[in-house]
Amino acid sequence: MPTPAIAIFDIGKTNKKLFLFDEHYRIVWEKSEQFAEITDEDGDSCEDLNRLTNWVKSSLAEVMALPEFSIRAVNFSTYGASMVFIDKAGHSLSPLYNYLKAYPEGLLKQFFDTYGPESAITRQTASPSLSSLNSGLQVYRFKHEQPEVFAKLAFALHLPQYVSQLISDWPVSELTSIGCHTMLWDFDRQTYHEWVKREELDTRLAPIVPSDSARQTSFAGSTVQVGVGLHDSSAALIPYLASFQDPFVLISTGTWCLSMNPFNNSPLTAEELQYDCLNFMHYKGRSVKSSRLFAGYEHEQQIKRLAEQFQVPVDEYIRVQYSPDCIDELRLHAGRVTTQNDAKGKQLLSMQGSLFGQRNLSDFSTYEEAYHQLILDIVAQQLISTNLVLTDTSPNRADVKRIFVDGGFGKNPIYMNLLARAFPNIEVYAASVAQASALGAALATHQHWNSHPLPGDCVELKKYTASVIA
Repeated sequence: MPTPAIAIFDIGKTNKKLFLFDEHYRIVWEKSEQFAEITDEDGDSCEDLNRLTNWVKSSLAEVMALPEFSIRAVNFSTYGASMVFIDKAGHSLSPLYNYLKAYPEGLLKQFFDTYGPESAITRQTASPSLSSLNSGLQVYRFKHEQPEVFAKLAFALHLPQYVSQLISDWPVSELTSIGCHTMLWDFDRQTYHEWVKREELDTRLAPIVPSDSARQTSFAGSTVQVGVGLHDSSAALIPYLASFQDPFVLISTGTWCLSMNPFNNSPLTAEELQYDCLNFMHYKGRSVKSSRLFAGYEHEQQIKRLAEQFQVPVDEYIRVQYSPDCIDELRLHAGRVTTQNDAKGKQLLSMQGSLFGQRNLSDFSTYEEAYHQLILDIVAQQLISTNLVLTDTSPNRADVKRIFVDGGFGKNPIYMNLLARAFPNIEVYAASVAQASALGAALATHQHWNSHPLPGDCVELKKYTASVIA
């Protein structure tokens, strides 16, 4: 008998992946490809949308033809902040513009002069002002810079919903994409912001459906349930929400370290926005207070400095063991911030770089000592960043019991031990979920294809305490 399976497309900026999960959410088949970027009409790099479109369709047809599997459903997890503009036939009207594309200063000024002040819009939409990274501003730009092409627009779709409708022919919107620093959604009123309606863009945004929706569709001679797609950061939360009921914060670490609290629904303040807080949207429609820290990038830059200073390989840090004595010595001599109580008062520092970049490396006698100081400085920032989402001011607040860390820093024993010391009253765990975003997209579609109970053991944990690993 063929194995029942769900196909999940996990589309990142670099890697495009396709997974098959069985009914117990084990990966039973996978493939991955990388596409070379092309350029848009301005010469800026962008995704090759035609190649991506053809790859999605041909790859799904490929796995549906495999005799050993019976594909019952398909869903999609993709990077966010990216819009595809389609006509009534579902064909794209423009390149898939890069979310790092420079935004015209004059147009940005026009937008805030008309609908501002900027501080009010960013607070109401829980979106730091990020230019092209605010996908709503991409739609505004398309309307004002290309009015003749805009006139042909049927729908502006976020990327997850674009790839979904390639299979389902069902153009929709959903809240994990709309609610992620798009500047589209008014979190106070739980509807599109007034500027969207005044620009009449709400009529060009597809109807909103629940994020766990699916539509039965015929494809390649078979019938499948097609999910509507999810923003990858929100999808990565789902395995944790499926496994843990008590309040937690997830610190997802990579280039950015993103602290997400799905149990904190209090509105963002102007101060929190200043320190790079934002709201994601839970796939069930609740807001997820989040804060960003550029710590992975900072780590990457500083280990290059260390390698040059001490004439060692760039990855020398992998061989450095955690030394509590070294930490205590550094704190004794440097007067480092060490506790939750004094952190914010003493060190409201920029979220863009740690203090380590200003340190004189010749002050350190060994690489090990210097690397411990680097992580000490990064965790001092992480403490501030994560604290911004820990405190819930809502009436039905629930205290966070656990912090989970996934990604690169979760494998770093110095970071993990220092984080445990920084949060002595909260359990701190290194967490591991195989292909979290893809798994989350699969779990969101569970009710449409899988009669087994949801698994409760998706996450592998390693607990850290202030002094030892348990």
